[in-house]
Amino acid sequence: MRILYSDRDLAVCVKPVGLDSEQELPQALKEVLPGEIYPIHRLDKQVGGVMVYARSRSAAAALSRAVQEGSMVKEYVAMVHGMPPQAGDWEDLLWKDSRRNKVFPVKRMRKGVKPARLEFRCLTQGQTSLVLVRLHTGRSHQIRVQFASRGYPLVGDHKYGSRDAAATPMLFSCRLRFPWQGSTMTFSQLPPWAGDIRI
Repeated sequence: MRILYSDRDLAVCVKPVGLDSEQELPQALKEVLPGEIYPIHRLDKQVGGVMVYARSRSAAAALSRAVQEGSMVKEYVAMVHGMPPQAGDWEDLLWKDSRRNKVFPVKRMRKGVKPARLEFRCLTQGQTSLVLVRLHTGRSHQIRVQFASRGYPLVGDHKYGSRDAAATPMLFSCRLRFPWQGSTMTFSQLPPWAGDIRI
């Protein structure tokens, strides 16, 4: 785990693949940073990348408000099979089957269905394509489902249709931007598999 920034209120780190973001990673942070660690947002266990945690109750309240108001901007880089459009703005209705821990796109609103929106642009295109994704909603498995349902499953995402040999989905939280005490804080990091692209 790499810590990108810390002060008395915040801890920004790069979550390793395989650590739970709500329990295991906060515990790992507590081993190197004194005091409490408050989760603000989450990443799937098999997804790595930039995350912010609060170290005080006041910071937790402010960051949670930023999430609710949509002023915390989360961007991801993903490697997908196939060649999506050069750019897109996708909206879907998603329903989660909690028993199977799997999410499905559906046609109409009903109990448990949530709207999901993301924007993306391709950084590279080919048999596999590298995409930069901005989430406007934070639904479970959202990026994975929205790309897979259009025929572009993430490399390594065997739950949603990938048949390659990669061990985990190639999805990474690469940039996080949020308001803090009158200014804006931005943190960026890319995974090794993204090569030398610029975002």
